[in-house]
Amino acid sequence: MHPRRTVFGLAVTALALTATATSAQAQAKGKHYAVSSDKAMTATRAVLERKGYELVRVVDSGDAQVIYYRRGNNGRGQGGGPMERMVIRTVERRVVFEEVPSGLLVDIDLELKL
Repeated sequence: MHPRRTVFGLAVTALALTATATSAQAQAKGKHYAVSSDKAMTATRAVLERKGYELVRVVDSGDAQVIYYRRGNNGRGQGGGPMERMVIRTVERRVVFEEVPSGLLVDIDLELKL
């Protein structure tokens, strides 16, 4: 193999790893809201139900609530979808949503602003 191809391949790999790490850091920061955790939970529950998700359970762990949910069967009788999770954390009197898909986060944002 030619040395230039090896260097080019390593550079592309390093660039891809940097982009992945940057997007993971941006997602981990989450979106902050100045609302109570009860209001955040109520808004999240309403959005999940409206979008056709089934709320499986909510686990309180210190300053965070871990919400486990799955896609419903949409009336087809094929069972629920895979289990997913999101985290609602309280940080310095603000609520932070973490690990939330962007489509759901937009609807939660609108629900909290109402």
